[in-house]
Amino acid sequence: MPDAEGHPSLEEMHLRSVMNALSDPLRYEVISELVRGPEGSERHCSSFGLPVSKSTRSHHFRILREAGLIRQVDRGNSRMAQLRRADLETRFPGLLDLIRENPPETRRVP
Repeated sequence: MPDAEGHPSLEEMHLRSVMNALSDPLRYEVISELVRGPEGSERHCSSFGLPVSKSTRSHHFRILREAGLIRQVDRGNSRMAQLRRADLETRFPGLLDLIRENPPETRRVP
């Protein structure tokens, strides 16, 4: 059962949910940036510069959290996103290496 904030346990992380979360280009971009960052680093959700409204950004981060890709931590009046690196390496060995080796496509400006 997910914890109070909606983070699934290691056993509750399913490949289909993870792949579904990564199928969206913006969510893939977020995870790709976190993979390339230092281990244990936290980033404010707005720091990714996603070209969407605040509510849509919140939706994307909820999908990532519920799939088990990130842990969201409250820091005062904001939430920080942290890659669940160790959990992902345990549950899906090699997945983060694949993401690191396959960066997202460059965003097109409309």
